[in-house]
Amino acid sequence: MKSLVTSLLGGAILISAGIGADLTAASAPTFSKDVAPILYKNCATCHRPGEAAPMSLLTYKDARPWAKSIRQFVSTGAMPPWHATQPHGVFSNDRRLTEADKNTLMNWVDAGAPEGDAKDLPPAPQFAEGWQIGKPDVVLSMAKPFDVAAKGTVQYQYFMVPTNFTEDKWVQAMEIRSSAPSVVHHVIVYMKAPGMQMVSTFKPVVPVMPQRNRPNGEAPRREEQAGPGLWLIGKAPGSEPMIFQPGEAMKIPAGAQLTFQMHYTASGKAASDQTSVGLIFAKEPPQREIHAGTFINPLLKLPAGAADTAIDSAIEFTEDTHIISFIPHTHLRGKSWEYRLIYPDGRSEVVLDVPHYDFNWQTWYTFAKPLEVPKGSRLEATAHYDNSVNNPANPDPKAEVRWGDQTWEEMQFTALNYYVDHPAPANSTAQK
Repeated sequence: MKSLVTSLLGGAILISAGIGADLTAASAPTFSKDVAPILYKNCATCHRPGEAAPMSLLTYKDARPWAKSIRQFVSTGAMPPWHATQPHGVFSNDRRLTEADKNTLMNWVDAGAPEGDAKDLPPAPQFAEGWQIGKPDVVLSMAKPFDVAAKGTVQYQYFMVPTNFTEDKWVQAMEIRSSAPSVVHHVIVYMKAPGMQMVSTFKPVVPVMPQRNRPNGEAPRREEQAGPGLWLIGKAPGSEPMIFQPGEAMKIPAGAQLTFQMHYTASGKAASDQTSVGLIFAKEPPQREIHAGTFINPLLKLPAGAADTAIDSAIEFTEDTHIISFIPHTHLRGKSWEYRLIYPDGRSEVVLDVPHYDFNWQTWYTFAKPLEVPKGSRLEATAHYDNSVNNPANPDPKAEVRWGDQTWEEMQFTALNYYVDHPAPANSTAQK
């Protein structure tokens, strides 16, 4: 994300004092009274010291040099980043500004970006130090750091992390943090417990699993053959911590072992990383048990030079279900996604449309009202890819592309969180 935002804003030009002569000083928005509240609410999570964005926007001194760029990227909708077309209110984590807020920011810039009276400045937002979810009840980490060289390709790494839980735990919030985020492309945390059964309310229409590409004909590693277990949480550029609503939680069984799947990318500077996952437990057993699942199309094939190739996947639901969120994922050639829910009566509804997919922002789309999915419904996903020279991010337009782990290969992958329409099991222990 940092490289993307830097490229977008790196050419910013300091705004001259003469801009915005058409707005009077009396009517113009000021930073202290009008702009700061918008930035604090919508931008400061990333645009503050120590976070991913390349500049802070917490103070007038911080924001003033970027005024012209703020106007440009707010007016086009590039910032705050959001790529779905559904109206405001469909997704609870919608980052888009209201039209009123957009106009305030643009009018402020057009008026010369005045500071205003410092007495009007609201208190700066307070953020939890380190963990966005707050202080975790437990932090589970890789046993030791992993060294990433300055150059070269790093194959996926797998690290086993025991929980040492002696009883079932209900998890209400989760967050992944890496000690060297500059070399961590993504993390997926899986869990497996003795006797744990794969629980799913859907079946894939394309059930074939991908064959991982191994260098020099190398056989898959033991942990890959055995499978790492159930998806728990993932982190990629632009993703956020997983926080469930009150009364909802995900279960980690007693004796569970976690597997950290680490995708490291050399950054030009050697680094050492030790990734952790922080967990906050629910205060009591939940009313609804949240499950996580994935579906894919590992048979994708993108012809060399093709500007628009559609790849489909689908799942069919075997029980009445509610989907609370899902995330589409491709690599650098992905350009759009569409998800359609086909109801048992044949009715079709587009539930997520992402016409301008951006690999740099891996977004979980969280429904404000969980999506009701009757038994027998089918969720269809179509991803479009640009493998042509017209795609500036394309690693090699001359190559035919198939499924693979690395970013110069491709995926057609969806993860989702959901609950089945019956209460969570009552025999699980409360948190201590």
